[in-house]
Amino acid sequence: MKTDHRPEDGTGTHGDGPETTPEAAPETVPQDSGEQAEEMYGPPLLTSRAPDPAGAEHGRFARMRLGQWLALAGLALGLMLTAVLVPVGVAVYQQGQARDVLFDRVDPAALRQIELLTAVGRQDSAIRAYAFSGDRAQLQGYRQAVAEQEQSAAAMERHLVGLPRADPARAEIYALNSAIMAWRGAFAEPLAARPPGGGEPPSAELEAQGRQAFVQLRAANGRLQSAMTTLHGEYAERLSSRSTMVYWSLIGAAVAVVLAVLALVLIIRRTVLVPVATLTGKVRAVAHGDLARELDVPGPAELAELASIVDAMRHRLMDEWRTTAEARRRIDLQAEELRRSNAELEQFAYVASHDLQEPLRKVASFCQMLERRYADRLDDRGRQYIDFAVDGAKRMQALINDLLNFSRVGRMDRREESVSMEDVLDRALHRLSQLREDTGAEITHDALPDLPGDASRLTQLLQNLVGNAIKFHGDEPPRVHIGVERKGPMWEFSCSDNGIGIDPKYADRIFLVFQRLHPQESYSGTGIGLALCKKIVEHHGGTIWLDGAGPDEPATSGEPATSGEPSGEPNEPGEPGEHSGGTGPSEGTTQTTTTTRTTFRWTLPAGDDDD
Repeated sequence: MKTDHRPEDGTGTHGDGPETTPEAAPETVPQDSGEQAEEMYGPPLLTSRAPDPAGAEHGRFARMRLGQWLALAGLALGLMLTAVLVPVGVAVYQQGQARDVLFDRVDPAALRQIELLTAVGRQDSAIRAYAFSGDRAQLQGYRQAVAEQEQSAAAMERHLVGLPRADPARAEIYALNSAIMAWRGAFAEPLAARPPGGGEPPSAELEAQGRQAFVQLRAANGRLQSAMTTLHGEYAERLSSRSTMVYWSLIGAAVAVVLAVLALVLIIRRTVLVPVATLTGKVRAVAHGDLARELDVPGPAELAELASIVDAMRHRLMDEWRTTAEARRRIDLQAEELRRSNAELEQFAYVASHDLQEPLRKVASFCQMLERRYADRLDDRGRQYIDFAVDGAKRMQALINDLLNFSRVGRMDRREESVSMEDVLDRALHRLSQLREDTGAEITHDALPDLPGDASRLTQLLQNLVGNAIKFHGDEPPRVHIGVERKGPMWEFSCSDNGIGIDPKYADRIFLVFQRLHPQESYSGTGIGLALCKKIVEHHGGTIWLDGAGPDEPATSGEPATSGEPSGEPNEPGEPGEHSGGTGPSEGTTQTTTTTRTTFRWTLPAGDDDD
């Protein structure tokens, strides 16, 4: 039975558990993920596949979770070990019992038999010595030997009482005790009844009776010894058989443990390793682009659930891939349209730089020729009209040149790994030399770093900013300072002056094309200079802004002492350093020349080797 936990909408479920819906997946995908995957693995294979027959076992395995499998395996292993270890324990217990009986009862009883026979020998020696000498010490030794013999017999009885198969030996002990008592009654006691100090040897008749009784005693002792030997052999054999049983039980337990471990390994392999390896292979195939691969994995419920979740992700990836492919197709179309538009823009720039300027040059030239040839016939108003026409043609030429220069930023650059900003500033100041001499401007600067960029564009940047600072000055001679400070991976530059200042409310407007804050009669310019500066800085990866505070702080904030509303007339583009944001009075306002401070700041990326 095949278990596929993926509905057609890409959700993944398992049983009554929580659903994995597309909303639960991440909503955003990196835009370049599809391109990187395609470059790494190639395009996805979206062909259909037949279901994996291995998934037919999903139903049987999915009914049990991995923890249940392991619990069942542990229970089986525990029962097997119990069935093996119980006989081992019984065998060890029986071996211990046999050893205790042999070492603690049979062997001590045999030892007591030797002590008993020794005590009988001492009785015979002591009573004979007393008969010959009549010494009381010998009689006392005889009594002591009798007591030891009785103690040994009683100890043997205690050791063997209740012991299986010990009845014959106990009977022989009783027989031996009877023989000893008969010998003492026939031989030893008559001698012990004599008074001390007699010193008379036993009679021949008494000696014969004692010898006969002692022979019967020895015969009884021999039968006891035989019985004890038989008893010892039986219990020694029992101990040996119990030991053998213990050895075989241990061997069986070891074999059972090995088999149990092998069974556990097989269960783990079947329920964990094989499904995980199968899932890994299929997921790897999906990762290599085979998105049509079905993730049918036999195994426990957890792995089936994991496979369904990954499969839901696979469906989402397929949807994302199709969406990304469509988006890339549209981007390619837009890129082609952009390339065509750029080509048309290049053509327009060429026309603007050549064909459009030629009529303007003719207009200006012929107007000047009219002024020279008919100067004596023209009144002041006629000459003024000709001057207006010539000036308009020149302004139009400057505007066209600045627009062409603005359009070329970012398209016709020569980027270098390291550009000396000191050299860039020197070139900019050289181009502004005439303006500096006319205004008496003083230019200072910090030690400037080397950084990557386009030297010509950076020269334009400094030329425009320093030129603005010089042109929009007050009553005092212009003083301009170029500063720089390292801030993380960026260099922050600043251009500060003592000019007429800029109202902060125009801080964004001054960077737009054709946005002027002064009439043409007050300050010349095209209104493109700061827009060009902004485009150059952003093309190099930086930002530019006007540094200022409130209008009540004219000395430090970059605010003008007086400000006028911006006029709607476009600025003139071509002159280096035009200050399209300089605040000056419009027509109808009174211009003042109070000195204030204007600071432009911009950042440029530092080079990799820059310290």
